[in-house]
Amino acid sequence: MRPRGGTATVNSTATEAAEASDPTDATAEKDAPDAPDAPRAPDEPDVSDGVDVSRRRWPRVLGALLTVALIATGGALYAEGRQLRDTPATANLALTDAEATTRVTGDVSSALGKIFSYGPGATAATRAAAKEVLAGKALQQYAALFGQVERQSADQKLTLTTEVVRAGVTRLTGSSAHLLVFLDQVYERRGRAPTTASAQLTVVAELRDGRWWIVEIGST
Repeated sequence: MRPRGGTATVNSTATEAAEASDPTDATAEKDAPDAPDAPRAPDEPDVSDGVDVSRRRWPRVLGALLTVALIATGGALYAEGRQLRDTPATANLALTDAEATTRVTGDVSSALGKIFSYGPGATAATRAAAKEVLAGKALQQYAALFGQVERQSADQKLTLTTEVVRAGVTRLTGSSAHLLVFLDQVYERRGRAPTTASAQLTVVAELRDGRWWIVEIGST
């Protein structure tokens, strides 16, 4: 009679050998579909999420860069525009203020017509008119020369009539003006035919108490 324990050992060994030699188990394991991925732990980072976030972030970054570039460009254009506005050429109101240019041209033309027109019996009125439109150096020069004009007009019975035919403002600011003036002058002496002559003057005028005063007169 054999012990029971021996029979159990043999049977167990035989069963393990049969399972190991059964080809269906290997085939089944090979052909079995892949098991689904194990669920991701809550704290495990998702690479695809990082890529999506990066893709969404780039448009915002580019937008910010474009905004900064536009602001910088706008600031540069403003500075350049201000520099152009502050140049001497654009500071000349004769190029931009038609009303002020017309006013100073009219005032100076009228003044020159008065101080350079006189007759044998009207020199006193001309001298008085000069004091109302001339100032500074121009008034001093005129006063020094007009004495000779008065004597000549009285001796030769000379009449002078002056008309401004053209006047141009070369430079104009809020308080001063430079002009180039073209004159036609008619000289009349008793017993002689009138004589016409042309003259060209440079004039500097200043705005004082709302009026334009001639302060310098030069010939060209």
